[in-house]
Amino acid sequence: MLNKNDVLDVKIQSLGCNGEGVAKVDDNVLFIPNALVAEKVKVKVLRCKDNVAYCKLLEIYTPAEERVRPECKAFLKCGGCQLQHMKYSLQLKVKRQTVQDCLHKIAGIEYVVPSPIRSSDKYGYRNKLQIPIGIVEGKTEIGFYAERSHRIIPVDACPIHPEWSTTIIGIIKEYISKFKIQGYNDETQTGLLRHLVVREVAGKFIITLVATNPNIPSPNILIQMISEKFKFFSLFVNINKSKSNVIFGEKFINFYGPNSFDAKDSNIIYEAGANTFIQVNSDVRKKLYDSAVDLACGVKDEDYVVVDAYSGGGLLTAMLSYRAKHAYGIEIVEEAVKCANALKQRNGLMGKMTNICGDVAVELPRLMNELKDEKVCVILDPPRKGVDRETLKLLLNLKVDKIVMISCNPSTMARDVGILTGALIENGDNLEKNSTFKEFQASCGNTTAKDIINIDKRDFSALENFYKLDLIQPFDMFPQTKHVESLICLKR
Repeated sequence: MLNKNDVLDVKIQSLGCNGEGVAKVDDNVLFIPNALVAEKVKVKVLRCKDNVAYCKLLEIYTPAEERVRPECKAFLKCGGCQLQHMKYSLQLKVKRQTVQDCLHKIAGIEYVVPSPIRSSDKYGYRNKLQIPIGIVEGKTEIGFYAERSHRIIPVDACPIHPEWSTTIIGIIKEYISKFKIQGYNDETQTGLLRHLVVREVAGKFIITLVATNPNIPSPNILIQMISEKFKFFSLFVNINKSKSNVIFGEKFINFYGPNSFDAKDSNIIYEAGANTFIQVNSDVRKKLYDSAVDLACGVKDEDYVVVDAYSGGGLLTAMLSYRAKHAYGIEIVEEAVKCANALKQRNGLMGKMTNICGDVAVELPRLMNELKDEKVCVILDPPRKGVDRETLKLLLNLKVDKIVMISCNPSTMARDVGILTGALIENGDNLEKNSTFKEFQASCGNTTAKDIINIDKRDFSALENFYKLDLIQPFDMFPQTKHVESLICLKR
């Protein structure tokens, strides 16, 4: 039995889903961040429960060939990046394995996942900076949170952000110092500034200070400081008085510049504002969305009618409308639907794109009834928590021809794919692996899409109302981090 503060010499046998090294001592499993396979290392046990121990790396006796020097001084202190010590090729292998392991362990699905689509930029790829402002040892600091905490690690620069982020952090630090502004204290819930959020849109910048009240000191001086470094920008103050971890409050106040800037993606012109969602890696976003459109619309243009569930401001719906027979977006937020209609009008898509304001659970069955003679694909782009159970049941009952999903969480993706394929079945409020699906996979031998099509369905009729997993392709949206985006296609 291991105890806290034990110091051990171990050899790393594998990597965990967060990129940490995994070693075994007797019946104990040790997780060690910043350690790589085959390395002999000295570790200290920080905490342990049952036969699982979480350790700190003290010394590396024999470094692995895949080890590189991290570019960030705050690596392993800041919670933002976990994989900077790995060559990029190894990062891709870790992410591929994470997706494959989640499918196997969570859903019992055996699928050979391909290597993630690479990011052209390994560093400096983020088009958005979102950084806390708080109190460190009695002083206002800007920095990122340590992992699993609200403890700020002060930084002047971050390598996964472009150089403009270093400039703007420097300006805000100077402004804070000049006017002795207090950062937000989580414990006492006092202080003025909570976050700095910057979105770069085609070389223009939307800068937002999140504050507990709108009375920031001498805003004109701040505007002058920014204008010395940035030609095109807007400055907002967002008011957030809540005690929650949510970044933005509801109210934005424009202190300078336009409310939004024009952006263009796959020939679609749209407006991006302070609270517009845009994937943070522009290069990989284009690759991901282009692939999603290809999957959704079929080999021939105008083959499918596509329904973009949870369509937000309509950007992806508009992209789909160029290739699909018709594209429908369903969104419950009225303001987002107004934006989607403006987008449709601006891009001349009146006859190809329809935006519906309403609940997916209500609108999708109605729409499917209207489209009963059409081939229909539904696109899902859920948050990290995945697709809600009722929507998954609805899709199974409606017997949609094809489902394309964009997922940012391999665990919830595996669960949702498990439900849609019949690999997971409900037992009360819980999900359990379906033994019939397991037998079906075993009978396939090699579980590729072609093999599944050729199986005698009479032996597995219980699975006929589910979907077959046609494709999973990871995309490396977030180099240097443990996170991975996946594109999934399921067919009836």
